[in-house]
Amino acid sequence: MCSFTDLIQFIFAGLTNGAIYALVALGFGVVHNTMGIVNFTQVDFVSLGGMLLYSALFAAGLPMVPALTLAVLGVTLAALAVEWFGLRPSRSQNVLVLIFLTIGFSIILRGIMKLIWGKNRLAVPPLAGEDPVRFLGAAILPQTLWILALTAVAICALVLFFRHTPMGLAMRAVHTNPVAAAIVGLRVPRIKAMSFALAGALGGLAGCLVTPITTLSYDVGVLLGLKGFAAAILGGFGSFPGAILGGLALGLMESLSAAYLSSAYKDVIAFVVLLLVLFIRPRGLLGNT
Repeated sequence: MCSFTDLIQFIFAGLTNGAIYALVALGFGVVHNTMGIVNFTQVDFVSLGGMLLYSALFAAGLPMVPALTLAVLGVTLAALAVEWFGLRPSRSQNVLVLIFLTIGFSIILRGIMKLIWGKNRLAVPPLAGEDPVRFLGAAILPQTLWILALTAVAICALVLFFRHTPMGLAMRAVHTNPVAAAIVGLRVPRIKAMSFALAGALGGLAGCLVTPITTLSYDVGVLLGLKGFAAAILGGFGSFPGAILGGLALGLMESLSAAYLSSAYKDVIAFVVLLLVLFIRPRGLLGNT
């Protein structure tokens, strides 16, 4: 039987994973709300963020903060490239065609990462320090606190972006009525590209934050990305509050199931929850449709 201290430990572990899932789910939601598609390259943006952080730290010899910034910027540019050269030239705007294009570019990105960084598992140091912080008897790693803090900052920045910047308001207009947005002069293709860039930044940040507490490889983002997708479905696909709620709820369910049932079910729980939500409440917890 787990003690109270163990419970606190598992709760923080769940919140840590949940914050990563929330960032990935937000990336899915940004593209879906602007283009109406599921962007499966989001899972590889997570892997790419960790890989670029690794290269910035060990190949370029940069300190952690500049390395983290450049890694997120690099994934943002990669996401722009996927939209510019992959989706925009498509002669079909059919949603299913565009989704299959993102699946194709996901496979291509994974292959490129495997060629550049190889198939060996890599390791990235934590953002700052390894001495645990004590909270109610539980030992909390500094990386956990960094993940929670930077995720909160990213969410606040996202809220400010969509409420108070011209590009954020334009994205909301395109989401509400793309035809009317084009009629009043908004550059819809540019706005769609920026949605991909924002999704790339969120995925890259998730990859940079999670790699110090897990192994790093060219396909590490696949499972994390699929769990982020499950979190987005759980919260209500396209709902930003839902993505945050779904990510944290999924992380907590994973951690507590590992504590009180078996760690063998840790990776299964996300997809069991996904199936249950699709069966019982397809619109998710906070979905509007």
